[in-house]
Amino acid sequence: MADAATPTQVFLARLVVIVAALLLGLGLYWYGGSAEVHRRIWSDMAARPGGPMTFRFVLQPCMAALAAYRDGSRDARLGRSPYLWSVITGSDGTAGRLWEGLVATARILLLGLVMDGIYQTTVLGTFYPGEMVLIAVLLAFLPYVLLRGPIARLVSWWNARHGDSSPPTGSKR
Repeated sequence: MADAATPTQVFLARLVVIVAALLLGLGLYWYGGSAEVHRRIWSDMAARPGGPMTFRFVLQPCMAALAAYRDGSRDARLGRSPYLWSVITGSDGTAGRLWEGLVATARILLLGLVMDGIYQTTVLGTFYPGEMVLIAVLLAFLPYVLLRGPIARLVSWWNARHGDSSPPTGSKR
């Protein structure tokens, strides 16, 4: 990682992993994984954008895009390979790159879990822990993963086009 994660960031990332694992386990224990459960998940997800708390469908991806911009700009400055490509191919240490993404989006994921928990209890009148994790990942982590690489390429192109000759962090000129 180019910039070392703070202890708070590491704590939040670990907390997200633990909470998500517990929620997924709880969801499987309570509801199982039948075809009926899958249909309910997708119908509930399709109903969410039109109901109350719709702002989170804009808020969370925007926050993820800002995190992707910050990290993608750093990737461009350091000349790193595109994020998603390196995760898929395992070229730059997949686990390390995924951890970077988790650290960058941990607060957004926690916010997403809380917001979806509030939505479920107020609108659905029940609690589906697996859906909480799925919605948080779709709204926070997925946009980050999809945007970080293209942002890095755009920043690299912009810097090359406009003559930004600032050296990467940590190198001497």
